[in-house]
Amino acid sequence: MDQQAYASYIAQHYHRTSEGVITDFMTRHNGHLYFGDRINLSDLVRRYGTPLEVAYNPLITERIRSMQNWARQARSAAQYTGSFIYAYATKANFAADVIQTALAAGAHYETSAAADVRIAQHLWRQGILPGDRLICCNGSKEPAYIEAICDLRIDDYTNIVPIVDDLEELDALMECPAPFQLGVRERAAGNRDGFHPGNDRFGLTMAEIDAVVERLQSTRHRLTVYHAMIGSQVEDREHFLTTLRESIVAYCRLRQRAPELRYFNFGGGMPTSGYRLDFQFDYAHFLTELMSEVRAICADFSVPMPDLIGEFGRYTVATHSLYLFEVGKVKAGQPGEPDWHLINGSLMVSLPDSLLVEDQEFVVLPLDNWDAPVRPVRLAGRRTCDSDDVYPRFRQQPLMLPAGGPGQVIAICGIGAYQQMISGRGGAHHCLSPEPHRVVITDVEGRLVTRSIPQQDQASIMRLLGYQPHHLPYPLPLAHPKSPSEPARISSVQRPMSLVAGGSVPRRRNRDRLRLVRSK
Repeated sequence: MDQQAYASYIAQHYHRTSEGVITDFMTRHNGHLYFGDRINLSDLVRRYGTPLEVAYNPLITERIRSMQNWARQARSAAQYTGSFIYAYATKANFAADVIQTALAAGAHYETSAAADVRIAQHLWRQGILPGDRLICCNGSKEPAYIEAICDLRIDDYTNIVPIVDDLEELDALMECPAPFQLGVRERAAGNRDGFHPGNDRFGLTMAEIDAVVERLQSTRHRLTVYHAMIGSQVEDREHFLTTLRESIVAYCRLRQRAPELRYFNFGGGMPTSGYRLDFQFDYAHFLTELMSEVRAICADFSVPMPDLIGEFGRYTVATHSLYLFEVGKVKAGQPGEPDWHLINGSLMVSLPDSLLVEDQEFVVLPLDNWDAPVRPVRLAGRRTCDSDDVYPRFRQQPLMLPAGGPGQVIAICGIGAYQQMISGRGGAHHCLSPEPHRVVITDVEGRLVTRSIPQQDQASIMRLLGYQPHHLPYPLPLAHPKSPSEPARISSVQRPMSLVAGGSVPRRRNRDRLRLVRSK
């Protein structure tokens, strides 16, 4: 009996054909996988090799404009008179090209620390951040954070809105010589459903919110934003709206006492297609239900419908980046267990959410061999010696990928949000695993422009750790070859070398050295 081909498996389980649309960010044409329906991933591998990170920024623009369009549909369907404000939660990805792309698409700005505000001030002075965009400053605020907020406000940015997280912050903010729009975050919303422990440390009790209202009277500052953050991903639409209902009621009661209150921030958590091939979510319907709920409750309390703010981090950027890894070796699993596909990278470095977030998934697709029999496999990082460097985790089902040996290239999608921000960029990572070659693709007036950033070199990593590379008793390896068809070879060379600084140890000359060089 013939074994099921990978393409047939995808069609059966996910109702995706082997040609055409695979996800809303990935398509397949003539046997080739395309990112954003424009970037042939096989071509990139031939040009740059693996491991490779690909960032395709037009997908950020597409995500933002799609949500704005769904919001317009929802406002019409719900007869909602308030506006809809799309704010990018910058902590998801701080890369300059990412933030600038989001701003160019019309996004407002959400911050969580002092550095975010300093970036915003830099963009404001450059003319990249328009002055009509709200900057919602969330999180607990250390003195440096408050100082950055005040500096930007004094710089005549009137739409920066500190969201008060405790009353001591309010004391410090009120000392700013320029008047603020201010917000309050409702603490009860953080873990009202019991599913988000840790989130309830943010915000104010209702008694503290009342105190803010009292203290702002007879001042130049205004309370304009009510923030209720339920949790992370909105997976159950009905549960989310039911949980949020108490916060909408609290907003309406506060609005009766604070007439300048005009924004209701329902937080983040909009789900994204980057993590499951079977993903489905009706964004327009969700927003219609949300607006209908807010409209009805506001009518009950005879208050105007607020302008709605959504904070979109993961949704904005998760799907705009992916990793390309090559399987370097296949090892048989234990009896009854899937085989191991060892890749030329580190999963725990590249995908920290696979360790930190319970049952985190990523869409993983092979670039070729879709006609080969499908097999259960687990991926493992070959550049660490760590039992945790695997995906999927052992509590999860294995991946189903085509049978194939070394040279199979896979795309791991949905990595544009948080993965690099948690792992860090440009530092020394676990087992000194270097960051891969990075290709950033931007749309400039309809023309795709590619920027190439070489793989992190070992010498810079060693310098971060306090080593001086020219003092080491052996040279560091050169970059990996460009493609799987261009293997590295070993050659013997002779070169002088100094072991330590200051000349305290004689130089050793004409000693044979081994180093990796590219084949001609």
